[in-house]
Amino acid sequence: MTTKTIAIGVAAGLLALAAAGLEAREYHVSPNGDDTSAGSRERPLRTISAAAERAQPGDTVTVHAGTYRERVTPPRGGTSEDRRITYQAAPDAKAVIKGSEAIGGWREVEHDTWKVAVDNALFGDFNPYSDLIEGDWFDPRGREHHTGAVYLDEHWLTEAARLEDVLAPAGDTPLWYARVGDESTTIWAQFPGVDPNDSPVEINVRKALFYPAHPGVDYITVRGFTMMHAATPWAPPTAEQIGLIGTHWSKGWVIEGNDIRYSICVGITLGKYGDEFDNTSEDTAVGYVKTIERALENGWSEDNIGHHVVRNNEIAHCEQAGIVGSLGAIFSRIAGNDIHDIHVRRLYTGAEMAGIKIHAAVDTLIADNHIYRTHRGIWLDWMAQGARVTRNLLHDNDGTQDLFFEVNHGPFMVDHNVCLSVYPPGGESHWQSRNSVLDVSQGGTYAHNLFANGVRFHDELNRETPYLEPHGTGVAGLKNIAGGDNRFYGNVLLHEGLNDYDGAGMPSRMKGNVYLRGARPSKFDQSPLEKAAFDPGIELIEKPDGLYLEIAVEGEWGEEADAPLVTSELLGHARVPDLPYLQPDRTPYRLDTDSLGRSRDTAHPFPGPFELAESGRVRLKIWPRDEVGIEHVATGPRAR
Repeated sequence: MTTKTIAIGVAAGLLALAAAGLEAREYHVSPNGDDTSAGSRERPLRTISAAAERAQPGDTVTVHAGTYRERVTPPRGGTSEDRRITYQAAPDAKAVIKGSEAIGGWREVEHDTWKVAVDNALFGDFNPYSDLIEGDWFDPRGREHHTGAVYLDEHWLTEAARLEDVLAPAGDTPLWYARVGDESTTIWAQFPGVDPNDSPVEINVRKALFYPAHPGVDYITVRGFTMMHAATPWAPPTAEQIGLIGTHWSKGWVIEGNDIRYSICVGITLGKYGDEFDNTSEDTAVGYVKTIERALENGWSEDNIGHHVVRNNEIAHCEQAGIVGSLGAIFSRIAGNDIHDIHVRRLYTGAEMAGIKIHAAVDTLIADNHIYRTHRGIWLDWMAQGARVTRNLLHDNDGTQDLFFEVNHGPFMVDHNVCLSVYPPGGESHWQSRNSVLDVSQGGTYAHNLFANGVRFHDELNRETPYLEPHGTGVAGLKNIAGGDNRFYGNVLLHEGLNDYDGAGMPSRMKGNVYLRGARPSKFDQSPLEKAAFDPGIELIEKPDGLYLEIAVEGEWGEEADAPLVTSELLGHARVPDLPYLQPDRTPYRLDTDSLGRSRDTAHPFPGPFELAESGRVRLKIWPRDEVGIEHVATGPRAR
C-alpha cells in the first residue's frame, strides 16, 4: 500500500467519523485481553498493535500492566496537536514492550557454555543473527557485528567474534555467538553458574518496538512505557534512522516519560526517510550535501517535519547513541532526559556515538538533560542554526568531550551547562587528551557555563557545509569553517582556556570569563579574570533525592570579571549567515536568570551557571531540578 493510499484511507475515515458525530475513543489493552473484543475497559484488546489498527485521530490507547512482545507499527497518526493519537501506559502500571522472545531448551556444551537451536520461523522475514551492522561512517574494528543479542535477566551478553571464544571458559564478560542455517539458528552462550533453563533468557527478534512503516505518521504521543531489547540497525545521517522508537520523517510526536533501554544501536530516532541512496555517501561531506538536497525534494520543511518533544525519558544501554536525528529533529524540544551507559562496550565505533547526536538542530532546544557514562555527551553536527543547548548536566563521559559542535555557522547558543566529565583526578596528563567542548564551528555564543576542562577549537577548511535561510530549511549557501566569530561571556573554565581562538580565521567577542587552574584567556577577552592558583574543589555528590554540586567561589568574581548581561542586542549577528541570535521560539535572548531560575545581578552577572554573591564553598542541587536550594558548607574558598 502506498503512502498516498493510506492518506486517502485516513481522510475517508475521518470524514465518516465527523459525519457520524462520534467522540474520541479510549481503547484498553491488557495481557488478558482478546484482539477480537471491543477494546473497552471491561473487554480489553490483547495487543497494542490491534489497538493501533483501530485508533483514529483524537483517540487514546491505554495499556495496562504486563509484558507485550510486539512491534507497534502505527498505521496512522493524528491531524493536529489537538487531534493526536496517544499511546500511554495506564496510571501506576508497568507496561513493558519487548523486542525479544523468551527461549528455553538450552543444552550444556562445556565449561559455562550452552547452546540452543531456534526455529527460523520465530524470526519471520527478519533474523537479527544474520543482520550485519554496517553503513556510512561505521567502523567494525576488523570483525562482524550483528543486531542480535542474548539477554540474561534482561541484561545483554556480548557477541563473540569467533565460536571458539564462546566455547572457552567465561571471563568477566559473558559471550554469545550464532550461526544461521536454512531451518534454524544455533546460538551458543555463556551462563556462568546459571542454568539458562531455570533463568529468564531472551533473544532479539524485532528490529524496532514503536516505529511507523512509512513517513508522514504525524502527531503521535507515546507515554510512560518501559521499552527494551531492539535489534536496531546502524543509523548514519545519510540513511533511514530506525530506533527502538522513532518518528520516521514525521511531525509533532511527543515521546515522554518512557524507560528506553537495550537497543543495539539507537534508543530514539528523529531521523530521515529511507531510499535507494541510503549508505551510499562514501563517508564524504559532498555525500551529505546530496542527502540534504534530496531531503528538500522530499518535503524537508517546517510545515512537514520535526516539531517533536522528547522529554523526561530514561535512555540507557544503546551502543550508538541515546537520541539521534538527521534532518528530522528540526524545531524540536529535547528536555529533561536521563541518558546514560551509551557506547560503553566499544565493540565497534563510528562517527555517530553520543548521548544526543543531531544533524540539523534548526531552532531546536536541548535543555535540562542529564548525560553520563557515554562517549560524547551532546554532538550537534551541521546546521545547528538557531539551536540552544542550556542547563544540561554532563559528567563521567569517557570519550573526548562533553559538547561537540561540528561545522556549524551559527547563530547558536550554549549557556548555563555544567560539564564535569574530565574533572576527576588523573594527573595533569589526563587533562591534555580531553576537553569539555570541542568547537569546529563558528558563530556560537557560550555564556555562563562551567567547563571543567575548557574549550578547544580547530578550523575545518576542507569541507563546505550549509547555512540556511532564516528559521527554515532552504540552503542559503555553503561555507568552510575558518573559525571564530564566537561570543564568550561569563564562563568559568579550568585547565583549558580560550587561547585557541587567537589563531581562528575571524575574531571573537569575549568578556567576563574566569580562568582557573592554568586556563589561559584569549587575546580577544576584554576583561579576563585569571586565578591560576584557585582550586574550586568541584565535587558531584549523589544523594537519595538527586545530585548535588559542591564548588568553592569568590563572591568578588561578579564585579572583577565584569561580564555583561547577555542579550540578543549584545550578541548582534552571526557573520556567515548574517542572522541575529534568537531563542528557538524566535524571541530575543535576555539571560537574566541563572541555571536554577533565580534572578541575576544584571549589572554584574556572576560568572558560571549560578548566581552566587558570597565567597565560600556551596552545595547546590542540580539534578533533578525539582527544587532550588543553596547551602553554604564552608566560609572560605579552597586555594593553593
